[in-house]
Amino acid sequence: MNIFAEIKIKRKMKTKILLIGLFAVLTSQAISQEKGFRFGIKVAPNIAWIAPDAEGYENDGSVMGFSAGFIADIGLADNYSINTGINYDYLNGKLKFPFATTADTGTMYRKYNLRYVELPLTIKMRTNKFGDIAYFGELGVGTAFNVRAKSQDEFKLDNGAVISDDDNDVSKEIALVKESLIIGAGAEYFIDESTSLFLQLTFNAGLTNILTGNNSRYTDISQKGKLYDLQLSIGVLF
Repeated sequence: MNIFAEIKIKRKMKTKILLIGLFAVLTSQAISQEKGFRFGIKVAPNIAWIAPDAEGYENDGSVMGFSAGFIADIGLADNYSINTGINYDYLNGKLKFPFATTADTGTMYRKYNLRYVELPLTIKMRTNKFGDIAYFGELGVGTAFNVRAKSQDEFKLDNGAVISDDDNDVSKEIALVKESLIIGAGAEYFIDESTSLFLQLTFNAGLTNILTGNNSRYTDISQKGKLYDLQLSIGVLF
């Protein structure tokens, strides 16, 4: 075997060793990333309300609703992770405001029944375990898309009469996109090293106006209001 052949063989061996080493590093990183990823599901009863910001508009109470979703918990470092996923939210609220038809004027008492698909993005900060329990806080934002908007209306006329409509489509009066600030805190109970049950209280503070259009009676008044909700989530992470 001449010297050139030996050099060629050594180069091939070095190349194979380099590729094997690179493969080992990538595999190690993939395994590490896989261990840093957790998947989960949750259900959450909620209570929601609308804070109006238009002349003559008033909050008329909060309403119970329901949320459910899938969770992706992506580890960044020890006790720090990014939380995202997808939620389906049933959010409701009540307003009363001046209203008019072509023939009558009065006050509208409206209950909104809204459905949103939300994409949350938060930073989760968790304590070390105290036995099998760890506590955490969460802060971030949520972008939600309205997929359904109905209302139950009670129009009280100035002459004392009442007109009701229990299935009114108000999609044109609801903004397509809703942005919110997400603040949460809770506790995880670890069944094993990676699987845990959790209980979380989350406040979603509306950042953008969810109402569109102008008031039918006072057309110079733009309808404005932000949606807030408080959720109690129960779920599991794997």
